[in-house]
Amino acid sequence: MLVQHRSGIPNLTDTPDFWTDPPENNKEALERVLDLPADFEPGEDYEYSNTNYLLISELIERVVGYSKFQYIKEEILIPLGLKNTFGSIRDVDMDEVMSGYYVGIEDDIKTANYGSMLATAEDVGIFLRALNDGTLFEGGEQEIYSSIYVYKHTGLIPGYQSIAKYHKDIDTVVIQFVNEK
Repeated sequence: MLVQHRSGIPNLTDTPDFWTDPPENNKEALERVLDLPADFEPGEDYEYSNTNYLLISELIERVVGYSKFQYIKEEILIPLGLKNTFGSIRDVDMDEVMSGYYVGIEDDIKTANYGSMLATAEDVGIFLRALNDGTLFEGGEQEIYSSIYVYKHTGLIPGYQSIAKYHKDIDTVVIQFVNEK
């Protein structure tokens, strides 16, 4: 239900002041949604929730015993040769990140740390292709993943919105970055 966004858990990025006063860590992020009512009964509807990904990250770290980004590096980034994907805005040369704005926020959010990973369009494209051609999976894993997740994503990256989608009919990955101002 977390991966499918069918948990009903409220989206932490929809909480008041998230974009102007982001939480410092996962604990603070979870505190913002802790006492909120569910958006719907688990499994009864669909609504995108970044809190789901935060909880999945916490589960990964508890199971493997080390950081989620180290796990992602070992399982995905290194095998695919992705060298321009980063676990945090803190890991990036800021001269390489474009400035950008978000509707309702006057300041450049280039340096804001929202807890997002960052990647180049090329790395995102390689990753999406690997999901679709099965490169990342063993045994029947691709069938399981395909049954629970749609191979596309939209989201806020510091400075711009991103849209990524695989078009199976033409075997093409399209990545689009949109500045909000």
